[in-house]
Amino acid sequence: MSRIVMKFGGTSVGSVERINHVADIVKAELDLGNQIVVVLSAMSGETDRLINLTKDLSDNFPSSEYDVVISSGEQTSAGFLAGLLSSKGIKAQSRMGWQIPIITNDDFRSARIKAIHSEEILNLLESNEVVVIPGFQGITSEGRITTLGRGGSDTSAVAIAAAIEADFCDIYTDVDGVYTSDPNKVPNAKRLDKISYEEMLEMSSLGAKVLQTRSVETAMNNNVVLRVLSSFSDLSEGKKGTLVCSENGISDKKIVTGVTSSSADAKLTLKGIKDKPGVAAEILGVLADNGINVDMIVQNISDDRRTTDLTYTVPVDESDKAKKLMEDLSSNLSYKDLIVDSNISKISIIGVGMRSNAGVASQMFRVLSQNNINIDVISTSEIKISVLISRDLTERALNMLHEHFELGKITE
Repeated sequence: MSRIVMKFGGTSVGSVERINHVADIVKAELDLGNQIVVVLSAMSGETDRLINLTKDLSDNFPSSEYDVVISSGEQTSAGFLAGLLSSKGIKAQSRMGWQIPIITNDDFRSARIKAIHSEEILNLLESNEVVVIPGFQGITSEGRITTLGRGGSDTSAVAIAAAIEADFCDIYTDVDGVYTSDPNKVPNAKRLDKISYEEMLEMSSLGAKVLQTRSVETAMNNNVVLRVLSSFSDLSEGKKGTLVCSENGISDKKIVTGVTSSSADAKLTLKGIKDKPGVAAEILGVLADNGINVDMIVQNISDDRRTTDLTYTVPVDESDKAKKLMEDLSSNLSYKDLIVDSNISKISIIGVGMRSNAGVASQMFRVLSQNNINIDVISTSEIKISVLISRDLTERALNMLHEHFELGKITE
């Protein structure tokens, strides 16, 4: 017998037909003698509908009440599934985040889980009940409902799996696993049988949309074994997906495991800044004080060391705000020009094998050069290399790198 947390995304519960299929998947696990906790997202499109309603009501809708409204989508899904399972003769009960409870901080709209009281869940499991829990929601120590931010149901599922010491946390989506690249852009992309937490974390933060970054962090910190599966597969085909686990659980470590792209950033360049101590700290400090996350940073100092150019990237939807902040700093910084470029794409290669193999960066740069793809900015870590290129060259870069590192030959 295994204890399994099964999380289903919005498309998996997007209609009566899909919810019935989820019930069949749950029953199949129960028939194997497993204990089951189900964590659900809202039906596809429901969260956006609720968000738009709050906007229609007020441009200044309070965050605490926003969370009350937005969390109701997941609550509805949980009630639907628990009721359906019960009607099929399967013992099942829903429990809201506040009933368990799932305790979070009071950062409404993007709360973080502080603690999960697992006694209620474990008692229901020992009574052979399926426990159905809405994802994405929790409660503050003062009793206010919170939400965990976009994609927060993944985090809910992983955190619950850690709290009840589940054997697996199965994340069901509309794809059958994690791929070497985006199959919509790279036709030869292959599904990975296994991927390490570190690789998955990098891929999630660099454009892969299969798992939310925070959920992977939570799994890695608590050693929760993830399985990425498709809720759209025929049950007779068995489970085909990707196992996300520790690096020690992967015997065949590839030098490069995946290639990703992201067009979610904008590049800002301040040219001809008078070079003096603390310039970069002043610029980055202003951005941080205004809640803008900076990703890639490059500084070039002139030969006479009198001026410097500073380039950095921010989320594209924050670029106008960042530009305004830089304009407000112009009198202090005394720079010559400010250039904003949102026509960029970040291309990244990821692989734990980079730790022990030299020359991967030079291979990447050579492939891009041979295909007339110019690199604007470079950023590296132990297991990833990222570059900025022109957005219209994204698919060419992905396919050329995917082919060079022979990712199409990875067997499932």
